[in-house]
Amino acid sequence: MRFSRLPVQNNNILVVGGAGYIGSHTCLQLAAKGYQPIVYDNLSNGHEEFVQWGVLEKGDIRDRKRLDDVLARYRPRAILHFAAMIEVGESVKDPAAFYDNNVIGTLTLLSAALAAGIDAFVFSSTCATYGLPDRVPMDETHKQAPINPYGRTKWVCEQALKDYDLYKGLRSVILRYFNAAGADFEGRIGEWHEPETHAIPLAIDAALGRRESFSVFGTDYDTRDGTCVRDYIHVLDLADAHMRAVDYLLDGGNSVELNLGTGTGTTVKELLSAIAKVAKRPFNIRYTERREGDSTTLVANNDKARAVLGWEPQYDLAAITESAWNWHSRRNQGA
Repeated sequence: MRFSRLPVQNNNILVVGGAGYIGSHTCLQLAAKGYQPIVYDNLSNGHEEFVQWGVLEKGDIRDRKRLDDVLARYRPRAILHFAAMIEVGESVKDPAAFYDNNVIGTLTLLSAALAAGIDAFVFSSTCATYGLPDRVPMDETHKQAPINPYGRTKWVCEQALKDYDLYKGLRSVILRYFNAAGADFEGRIGEWHEPETHAIPLAIDAALGRRESFSVFGTDYDTRDGTCVRDYIHVLDLADAHMRAVDYLLDGGNSVELNLGTGTGTTVKELLSAIAKVAKRPFNIRYTERREGDSTTLVANNDKARAVLGWEPQYDLAAITESAWNWHSRRNQGA
């Protein structure tokens, strides 16, 4: 099936995986800018309660007929693709599932986009495509050598997007996230994974007494306090970058890959101190051995995103922990 391109008559943007954590915050930003989010999600990791801005169309990215039907109905101007399996540990246990969803699903979505005449595509990628860093902060020229199936599935999709641009004219912005964190400041949506594996929600749960303790893996790294360093970026800053990427492509921008991080590293101990401060209470911390594959330091060089999109992170670690605490302590329906 192939659709003829119609004159622009709407501001519809298809947000695939828009019921998830980063996707739902991006819908919030898109709606505020005047776009109409069309959320396409099978709700395997997303939450119907998070679809507060836009229209929900339930469907799987591997279902080509369903994708064609939704694209024909709404004729979106661009596609933002968030739908993916993301847990590194699970990718090692079941790589086939990750390749099926992340790679086959993305290729199916890309084929549907081409058939629908859509040439603007924003892809949710990850710093995991870089693997273990040769240098920090990491810029987009850093070699890509992912060390787990999750990172490799994202890398494969990035290569496909470059070929689709070169040979099919489908322009894309590839956004490589560092550590997404925080929540909507009004507490309407936040980080909700099942099971939860991310550091900030786990530490907040420990502070709230929902789990016995928080585990720190390794205290002998070559850092200022012996714990790993990560670049935490507020989810609303990520959402802002996605909105700017849509504007960029609709204005005729060329394909590009961009890092999304603050450029500032935070150690695990510093993160836990920030959470204890906002919680106004101590909590149990368990120190244990290093995990295999953990990098000492992962920090972004975000100069390119600033130059291409005019994007600049607005929120610091205090804003991240305060907004996350607000969500998890008062409104997290998954608790």
